[in-house]
Amino acid sequence: MQTRKKYIFLTFLASWLLLFFFGGDQLRRFAFFSGRKAEGRRNWPRWTDRTLLRSFADPEELQRDGDPALLSPRERRAAWLSVYGSSRCRMETCFDFSRCERHGFKVFTYPQELGQPVSETYGKILSSIERSRYHTPNPEEACLFVLGIDTLDRDHLSAQYVRNVDEKIRGFPLWNGGKNHLIFNLYSGTWPGYTGELGFDTGQAMLAKASFDTRSFRPGFDVSIPLFSKEHPQRGGDRGWLAQDSVPPKKKYLLVFKGKRYLTGIGSGTRNALHHIHNGKDIISLTTCKHGKDWEKHKDTRCDKDNVDYERFDYQELLHNSTFCIVPRGRRLGSFRFLEALQAACIPVLLSDGWELPFSEAIDWGKAAVVGSERLLLQIPSAVRCIHPERVLAFQQQTQFLWDAYFSSVDKIVHTTLEIIKDRLSPPRSRSRLLWNALPGGLLVLPDFSTHLGDFPFYYLQHGYSPSKKFTALIRVVSQAGSLSQPILRLIQAVSGSQFCAQIVILWSCEKPPPPSGKWPQSTVPLTIIQGRRKLSDRFFPFEAIQTDAVLSLDEDTSLSTSEVDFAFSVWRSFPERIVGFPTQSHFWDPEQGRWGYTSQWTNELSMVLTAAAFYHRYYHSLFSEYLPAGLRELVDGLAACEDILMNVLVAAVTKLPPIKVTQRKQHKEGVAQQAECRDGAAGTPPPGQRSPPAPHSAPAGAKGTAGSRRFSQRQDCLNQLADWFGYMPLVSSQLRLDPVLYKDQVSVLRKKYPSLEK
Repeated sequence: MQTRKKYIFLTFLASWLLLFFFGGDQLRRFAFFSGRKAEGRRNWPRWTDRTLLRSFADPEELQRDGDPALLSPRERRAAWLSVYGSSRCRMETCFDFSRCERHGFKVFTYPQELGQPVSETYGKILSSIERSRYHTPNPEEACLFVLGIDTLDRDHLSAQYVRNVDEKIRGFPLWNGGKNHLIFNLYSGTWPGYTGELGFDTGQAMLAKASFDTRSFRPGFDVSIPLFSKEHPQRGGDRGWLAQDSVPPKKKYLLVFKGKRYLTGIGSGTRNALHHIHNGKDIISLTTCKHGKDWEKHKDTRCDKDNVDYERFDYQELLHNSTFCIVPRGRRLGSFRFLEALQAACIPVLLSDGWELPFSEAIDWGKAAVVGSERLLLQIPSAVRCIHPERVLAFQQQTQFLWDAYFSSVDKIVHTTLEIIKDRLSPPRSRSRLLWNALPGGLLVLPDFSTHLGDFPFYYLQHGYSPSKKFTALIRVVSQAGSLSQPILRLIQAVSGSQFCAQIVILWSCEKPPPPSGKWPQSTVPLTIIQGRRKLSDRFFPFEAIQTDAVLSLDEDTSLSTSEVDFAFSVWRSFPERIVGFPTQSHFWDPEQGRWGYTSQWTNELSMVLTAAAFYHRYYHSLFSEYLPAGLRELVDGLAACEDILMNVLVAAVTKLPPIKVTQRKQHKEGVAQQAECRDGAAGTPPPGQRSPPAPHSAPAGAKGTAGSRRFSQRQDCLNQLADWFGYMPLVSSQLRLDPVLYKDQVSVLRKKYPSLEK
């Protein structure tokens, strides 16, 4: 027993000795830790110690001890919770899908409060929604709500900061804790931390926010949008600097940056180090400290030299002449520089750690930007030099596509935001990532039409699809059946004689009922009669009876031969995304009147193919009826012969390409038979037989008051109103006409496929 106690005592003593010799130092540190915790946090590491980073940077460049701009992760988390609460909202938990089931995706904008003006930029956002097809003035029909209170600038030091937002929104009966609400924001937080705080409780509302931090972004619920200036255009917008399908010239510079340098505070770390990559040859990195009221108080030894070098280069010239543009974070994660680089086809090199890139849910930024790390700045030059020239070209072309499709105007930014949210309501019918990242872009591909690439006219070549080998002829009739017997007989016989015709659809746009089936001419293909609403826009309605990819749009007085139809269809199958047809017209800019002019003069220039005799893809019926807002269709119905102009403008806006004219017989441009109009027809219905106004540039002086002059004036007014609505003129001019092989060649007619076209 005594021996056991002795061994236990010796073991205990040995343990204490080992602990003393090997762990004593740790115990001594632990004894002092609680008393010196605050001091240790403040003084380690001492970034301004000259012995620490002497060979890498001057002490003036390094961040000073005790800088209040940098918040700890715990403080940032607390700021995030003050904005978003403890909820990690998802569409399934914070969105009421039942509001969208009855009336579809409709958006209601709150009326603006009296005495509470909104900023110019927020006014553009509200206008974009109210002019769109999504808008509803009835809150009972709404699926989504947007506040009338300006929430774009939530920096309380800003003059546009709106106070007491919490009190105001709690008084809205539709607020419902923010459910089904969308809040737009461009600037959040303030000096020194810029934490993302909005200054009010957003509840269960979705955020469409610029400079979104990945830690606060709620995937599948929030939407990250780009930071854009108040000068950003409402609609249209400037095109990118690189022409479509063109190869840019070799740029003078490889990598450029010109911008502010922050001497202290958040965002200063990266910008203070940018001068290290400047070589004055193919890499230009210029910064200036000369901004803000008290910049001289904080200036360092580099400021004077940097300010002189900064003035030697023009910013726009650098954008034009560089392959890559550095886009570092500013005080916030995003900057205007991002969109400027996209437009200039200068590939953005992003140095903004933790930035949720704009529309990242839909856009594959790996195809248009280089995402770098702020900590690896010195590796950026060698990294961009290693990118193969073919990939550089692909990057540049993708920047132009993304700029034009989603960022060139406030309208496109807002509509992209809404379409991303709309896709979440029905994932099985949402757009694939491929559709968002390939021409013509997600906004112009309606998932309600189809989710199969082969059903759209844009993807045949890239994916090996081909349009159907048959077409549907759609003939619009506005005259009494008795007087139309001969012209419409000839037209139906010519069209039905085509080996490619699948069916003929008659759109009856007369108040009188159509004649019985026995009165219509017999044809070798099915003939279907549809009762229209006597509106001009009816001819582009997506009728279920049309099942072929190709539609041949015809007026009742059109004169075509079977050979003309066959040849035009064969041409269309090679260009299924364009309008292909016979009668053409063109537009021009009239500098004297300061407006767009319209001409039907018989020249080599063309920008429109009239739908009196034209092939196009049936998908354009869906775009016309569902993509365009109701206001444009009402404009068409109120003006004579405006619907074909709108269809040409729509297709040109989608494809960025001109229509194609095909060979036509000489008599097709001559006067056609006048038809008796439908009794009590709809207002604005054009007189048949006047598809080509006689005046080339303006109505003849002697024709004032005539029907032809009024109609010509209406078409010109229509063209200018459409250009104003789109924000630019989408029509593209061309001098191309396609003829059959051996057309009018001095060879035997037996060698020609379409000899009748030469008669």
